[in-house]
Amino acid sequence: MNFTPINYSDLTAKQQENYNANKLGGVLADYGFHCIRLSDDWQGADLIAVHIDGSTFLKIQLKGRCTISKKYLGKDIYIAFCTHNIWYLYPHDEIAHQLLESTNIAQTDSWNKGTYSFPHLSNQLENILHPYLLTPSIL
Repeated sequence: MNFTPINYSDLTAKQQENYNANKLGGVLADYGFHCIRLSDDWQGADLIAVHIDGSTFLKIQLKGRCTISKKYLGKDIYIAFCTHNIWYLYPHDEIAHQLLESTNIAQTDSWNKGTYSFPHLSNQLENILHPYLLTPSIL
């Protein structure tokens, strides 16, 4: 069998979501989690991360970039995204609150329509997200 790496950009949107779920699952394994993929965005989540402690469960929504959305407010959702092969996993409501307080996002058309996302991470956003950076271990 000849294993040939795929080109991420050649994947369909659903294939990219599956790819990202598997990549995130591998990173979260280093933190004692295993992931259960959901087929229907249950309570806003694409997957549930279950910790080996038996009591920690995270509802995770996969995104292509840093995003806040009115539809996730109050749902105890974590947002996971990868940029430049670096994964972030942050509590949606906490970061949404910080960003709405420290920026002009609340006045944008995007937020008024319900969702705001960042195509790139500014220095300010990197500083806010730094505590939520996931660093995989090297075996």
